[in-house]
Amino acid sequence: MFNKLAARIAFALAMTAPVLSFAATPVNINQADAATIAKSLDGIGQAKADAIVAWRNANGPFKSADDLSQVKGIGKSTLERNRTAILLADAPPAAAAAPAAKADTPEKKVRRTSKKVPATVEK
Repeated sequence: MFNKLAARIAFALAMTAPVLSFAATPVNINQADAATIAKSLDGIGQAKADAIVAWRNANGPFKSADDLSQVKGIGKSTLERNRTAILLADAPPAAAAAPAAKADTPEKKVRRTSKKVPATVEK
């Protein structure tokens, strides 16, 4: 009984381990240094991160995440795996952005009435 349970737990952990290893951390590729890029993006080591920074210094800031494919060693699969973590500008804090959005739209007031609809009587 215990061996079956232990085997199931081990199997579940083994199946989730590959998923957990591909968790990239959001990083601004237009401002981060090579060490930060290497630590943040999956499949990007120090050499590729150095190439990203060198390309940025030579050509200016990246205009889209797809521009990373112009860097030698960055393929389509690496780009797709990291797409959600690639930032082109510093993201505003979520707490600061939310109140600004609410201030732009006026709140609608909901009117509730206590009037009862008379029931119809059929004969």
